[in-house]
Amino acid sequence: MKSLIVYSSQTENTKKLADVIYDTLDGEKEIFQVDQDPSLEGYDQIFIGFWFQAGKPDPKTLGFLEQVKDSKVFLFATHGAAKGSDHVKNAVNTARELLKDVDVTGVFTCQGEVNPKVLEKVKQKPEPPVWINDAADAVGHPNQEDFTALKQALTQL
Repeated sequence: MKSLIVYSSQTENTKKLADVIYDTLDGEKEIFQVDQDPSLEGYDQIFIGFWFQAGKPDPKTLGFLEQVKDSKVFLFATHGAAKGSDHVKNAVNTARELLKDVDVTGVFTCQGEVNPKVLEKVKQKPEPPVWINDAADAVGHPNQEDFTALKQALTQL
C-alpha cells in the first residue's frame, strides 16, 4: 500500500499527528506539508491533517481539499475546542463537503494546545470564539493518550 500524508500545522500540533501516522503506517509512504503541494497521483490512501481557523480547516488546507478527487482519504485535525463539540463537527463537515467523489475512510481529531499569543488576541475580541472556554483543557495536547487513540483509529482502516 502506498500512502501520502499531507498536513498543515501552525504550532506543530498537527505535525505531531502526521509524524505518528507516518511512523505507524506500513508500506511505501511519503509525508509533505500542504504548502509543498504534492502530487496526488498513485496513492492508495491519502491522510490530510489540518488545524482550525474561524471554525473550519485552515485556508491552505481548504484549497488542497478542493483538489482531491477519486481517492481514499483519512482526515485528522487538532483544535482548541472540546472534542466532539459542534465546533469540531462543523469544521470536519466543511472538510468533507469539499471532498468530491472521495471515500472518507476515517476521521481523527484531538485537542491541540493553542498558542498563548493567539489566545490573548482572541480574548480581546468583542465576541470571543465559541472554543475559547475549552482552550485551557487543550494545554499539553496532543499527548501520548492522543497518539495512542490515533494509532487505534489507524488500525480500523
